[in-house]
Amino acid sequence: MQLRTTAAALVLAALTLAGCSGGSSDESAGDLLSRARTTLDDASSVHFVLTSDGAPAGGSALLGGEGDIARPASFSGTLQVQAFGSSIDAEVISVDGTVYAQLPLTSGYSVVDPATIGVGDPGALIDPDTGISQLLTAAQSPELGDESRVDGEVVREVSGTLPGDLVADLLTSQDPEQDVQAVFSIATDSGQLRQVQLTGPFFTADDTGSYTIVLSDFGADVQITAPPTS
Repeated sequence: MQLRTTAAALVLAALTLAGCSGGSSDESAGDLLSRARTTLDDASSVHFVLTSDGAPAGGSALLGGEGDIARPASFSGTLQVQAFGSSIDAEVISVDGTVYAQLPLTSGYSVVDPATIGVGDPGALIDPDTGISQLLTAAQSPELGDESRVDGEVVREVSGTLPGDLVADLLTSQDPEQDVQAVFSIATDSGQLRQVQLTGPFFTADDTGSYTIVLSDFGADVQITAPPTS
């Protein structure tokens, strides 16, 4: 009887601890997305890597990038842009709505309209109203997917459909009236958004392309200041 009582107590303690660590195993898709949005909106900074697939050889397009985003509206990193049939890497800094770029064959940074290099203001990617986090709670008919491990961390996929015009404002779209398919990968313990896969008419209206955003280093000590201009 004593052994049985002890075993029952151990099982109860294990269940209690499991319930206190991270999200519940029966957390709904909508609840998981909401928790991921709150976690992202609470982060003072985040590191992101952007890749794409399906861009045609010609025309202009945002192909990828990597950098740090810090609140309230700052970015520092490199953006890969396709223009005039070739790919260029632009060093970009954004501080409070002013975007600076150092393009190839130039000696320093200049203030630019980000639209001239085919992008929006990258500092706005962490804005709670217009940035990445808005996608989480805008997903229509979200559904839970598989669990997997990434670098030892358990993540859960949530798929859903996003309004095309919403994604067009954040990244791009050749037909904002078309919906965009999204798959979010969220760490079940911390609630941190780890990856967003977006599929839609990003490069041509008749074909689908994709963007993948990978997030890490939530809340790292990131200091971004405006560079001297030439």
